[in-house]
Amino acid sequence: MAADTIAHDMAKKQRDISIAEFFTKNRHLLGFDNKKKALMTTIKEGVDNALDACEEASILPEVNVEVIEMGEDRYKVIIEDNGPGIIKAQIPKIFAKLLYGSKFHKLSQSRGQQGIGISASVMYAQLTTGRPAKITSRIHPDEPANYYELHISTQTNKPSIDKEDTVEWNKEHGTRIELDLEASYSKGNQSIDEYLKETAITNPHVTIIYTNPKAEQLIFPRVTEQMPLKAKEIKPHPYGIELGILMSMLNSTTYTTLQAFLTNEFSRVGAGTAKLICENAALLTNTKPKKMSREMTEALLKGIKNTKIIAPPTDCISPIGAELLEKGLRKEINAELYTTVTRPPEVYRGNPFVVEAGIAYGGDQQGDSSARVMRFANRVPLLYQQGACAITRSIIQTSWRGYGLSQSSGALPYGPLTIVVHIASVWVPFTSESKEAIAHYPEIMKEIKLALQECGRKLASYIKKKKRVNDEFKKRSYIEKYIPHVASALQDLLSLKDSEAEKVKHVLKDSLEMKRGRLETFAVDNPEYDEELAKIGRTGQQEEAEADPVEKKDIKDKKTKQVKQTTLGDAHE
Repeated sequence: MAADTIAHDMAKKQRDISIAEFFTKNRHLLGFDNKKKALMTTIKEGVDNALDACEEASILPEVNVEVIEMGEDRYKVIIEDNGPGIIKAQIPKIFAKLLYGSKFHKLSQSRGQQGIGISASVMYAQLTTGRPAKITSRIHPDEPANYYELHISTQTNKPSIDKEDTVEWNKEHGTRIELDLEASYSKGNQSIDEYLKETAITNPHVTIIYTNPKAEQLIFPRVTEQMPLKAKEIKPHPYGIELGILMSMLNSTTYTTLQAFLTNEFSRVGAGTAKLICENAALLTNTKPKKMSREMTEALLKGIKNTKIIAPPTDCISPIGAELLEKGLRKEINAELYTTVTRPPEVYRGNPFVVEAGIAYGGDQQGDSSARVMRFANRVPLLYQQGACAITRSIIQTSWRGYGLSQSSGALPYGPLTIVVHIASVWVPFTSESKEAIAHYPEIMKEIKLALQECGRKLASYIKKKKRVNDEFKKRSYIEKYIPHVASALQDLLSLKDSEAEKVKHVLKDSLEMKRGRLETFAVDNPEYDEELAKIGRTGQQEEAEADPVEKKDIKDKKTKQVKQTTLGDAHE
């Protein structure tokens, strides 16, 4: 046998790769594409962790974010919260080990999912500056504050502790992290400032105190003391299970019968449903799960698909709510109209989700550009990869012309408006590890469109009413222009004195003001006006569709006459 073949030489070069080593070379996958984005991603991961910790402990969050410019492209980032703190043994693992966390296998709504975020920020900081992360955490007033300086060993994906101590800290409980990193700062739609502003909109219970590199302090105060409903953990739903996962679950379960396995390992499966699944799969209920072959598992999966199982529970997700979403919009955006909606829960791949949408129209917003889009997933702003996101695609595919806005083919609508879409789910289907865009699941896109259409109908009603009022203002200005001439003509015809002519002029103006007030009130405050016109329009369309060409002209004339009579009658009243 040959001793030194090419295969032997190749085998000598092969070795294990640590996950930390992989992401060191592929940091763009985690959102560290460039210096500006690296700064935003670092703050995003720190703030997300702080909010998750506070909400899990039922503490109203107060988060301090400070960015200090240390030199050319060097910044110090400090994020401090008032959360429950982290026990001493867990601090190195949480901040200096990738893929370490408590949420990956947990089916309940949370901002973090993979256990990568904050440890990836620590990795990027040490990669670009060589300096350790500095962490301070305290769990109780009677406990000391623990202080660590940490590195990540990229070869082993394990924490390397440079310093460990206890320090004096004026917080009763909470966590503080300091990172020195290579970055760049600028304002704009993809900046830290925008991220924190949007975070304040979808988290109205949070107070954020932000000091930017220019030493300017911005405070985003909370607008409610009401904490979000705590999301409960649920078991996987049978409809979301694939063959390989089902085989793994059967092999690792502690239950000794198939019926017990189905009843206890899945949500929404009772004894009766489990028995029906077994019947549809042609399997015995007392079959031992660990003894099941691949063919039997495949039959079980088909049995699940052929059995009607109710949708998973929705207490595992915690939507913002239409009222609080509107409060958040009002706090950060100056507009004329605010409309928000929360859709009923739906399911994709066995995972429950809720879509919420809102529109802020008019006010200080620019009307000569495309609508501003704010995308959120589990209350977290998504600032990058807008074009690749299901939310953007759903907005573009919605016909906004029917709601009084202009829109080019394949583009966002034009006008002075902000469109907000939030998706809350136990597992958001992001397109990459950087969590910047949502995958194009048909179920999710359908719900987004329905939510946008509901908001769009309210927007259309407002735009139509506003247009009618503007038309009345124009008519009034035309009449006002000729009032002096009418008064002068009456003076000549009736031989009136100058003082009497002035009285006539004032009477005409007062009459115009009264009529204008009545029309304006009726047009804006009376929904029956719109309903009546819509009803006449629907009746006319139906008659016109059923009529032959000869009768169509008479029907159109009849419809026009009805609208005129309604309008004149209302104005007269």
